[in-house]
Amino acid sequence: MTKAILVRGYGPGISHAVAMRFGAEGFAVGLAARNAERLAAGVRVLESAGVRAAAFPVDLGDAAAARALVERARQALGPLTVVEWNAYASGAGDLLTADAAVVRAQLDIAVVSLVAVVQAALPDLKAQKDAAVLVINGGLGYFDPEEDLAAARWNTMGLAVSNAAKHKLVGVLSQKLKSDGVYVGEAMVMGAVKGPDASPSATIEPKAVADKLWELYRARSEATAQLH
Repeated sequence: MTKAILVRGYGPGISHAVAMRFGAEGFAVGLAARNAERLAAGVRVLESAGVRAAAFPVDLGDAAAARALVERARQALGPLTVVEWNAYASGAGDLLTADAAVVRAQLDIAVVSLVAVVQAALPDLKAQKDAAVLVINGGLGYFDPEEDLAAARWNTMGLAVSNAAKHKLVGVLSQKLKSDGVYVGEAMVMGAVKGPDASPSATIEPKAVADKLWELYRARSEATAQLH
């Protein structure tokens, strides 16, 4: 039976590298995000590489829509072996002035929708011995004074808080699902990732993040790995 991965928060950087990495390992790949044109382009690239792929336009900030997408992906690709999550929002930079609805939207994407997806995919995940929930996260989510200072200075406070919540979610889900044979882990990106719109100081290659996520998936041991 072909394994399937659902890549949520798809874009041309890390998520595309993850899709290509798992596709090269024989996975069918589902791509999910808001931008339908970007999704279609990603599917074309994957298919040109011999990877079975499908696109699923969706607002991942809507937990009900994110949950419903699991069944759509299952019908198109078969039972899900891996749920990957790289969706995030960048609002609420200054928590002292941010609207409450914007702060809530940060957590909807980082935590609420991710939980909804895991719940919906759980029957598939528990039925497969090599199933996993894989998360891309950012270093601002660490409970570290230097990261906190950076978030305050750079007006990325909302992202820092939502990343921290996501980091804790990975930890508790890892413990909860371990006895069911479902691996939960995250690649914690501790710097800027290279890309067309990246800072000139960016040093991390998207492929390196994808390779690390694959290593985590295969090893199925540590819940968090850092990339610098």
